[in-house]
Amino acid sequence: MMKYAAELFGTFVLVLAGLGTAVLAGSQVGNVGVALAFGLALLAMAFSVGPISGCHINPAVTLGFLLSKRMKASDALGYWISQLIGATIASGIVLFIATGAPGGSIASLAGAANGYGAHSPGHYGMAACFVAEAFLTMLLVFTVLASTDDRAPAGFAGIPIGLILSVIILCGIPVTNGSFNPARSFGPAVFVGGWAIEQLWLFFIAPLLGGAMAASVYLGIREPAPMISARQAERALPSEQAERRTAR
Repeated sequence: MMKYAAELFGTFVLVLAGLGTAVLAGSQVGNVGVALAFGLALLAMAFSVGPISGCHINPAVTLGFLLSKRMKASDALGYWISQLIGATIASGIVLFIATGAPGGSIASLAGAANGYGAHSPGHYGMAACFVAEAFLTMLLVFTVLASTDDRAPAGFAGIPIGLILSVIILCGIPVTNGSFNPARSFGPAVFVGGWAIEQLWLFFIAPLLGGAMAASVYLGIREPAPMISARQAERALPSEQAERRTAR
């Protein structure tokens, strides 16, 4: 259960830090500040909960790992549930803080919820928002899969993952408020209700499609491990042969 708890907590931190920055300090830090808040929170969690759960904290990332055959379906289900719960708790806390200010209301949280059409910051249409969410999520999930590959430099995966999240959120804020994570969209929608619930389908289907595309690209370009013959496998490595001679 520890890995599920780690996913819940990691998603909680990501949404609390990123969504909280958007709702409580968005007017002071701007889009760049919001994008950095999400990216830095993910970077911190990659090094904190990564050793426990792999730090997916995003259902689309979990789908990418599942399709890449790097995790079991039973684990993926537990990850998805944990991520949605963590995002909902964090969104509730952000709403509670926001309503503590003079004039604060649910509208503060609604302004940072994800939407399309009339609820898109730039009034982008549904198709444009769907494409943005799918392909920008693909960039994120591919970066996660590739940087955590067993042949990638060990210990540095959190850096490119945090950076790519900041980049895609900076790109996506004018379009959808930047989701690329069904859990991040689900949390605020639970409290905003109405249009946010009605449009939530896009912020599940598009990012999950992006995760599936990322897994396909990753598997397509990943060089398979070199095959060796049985004869080669039976031979000892030169260093092992030397050790044996020394031991004699």
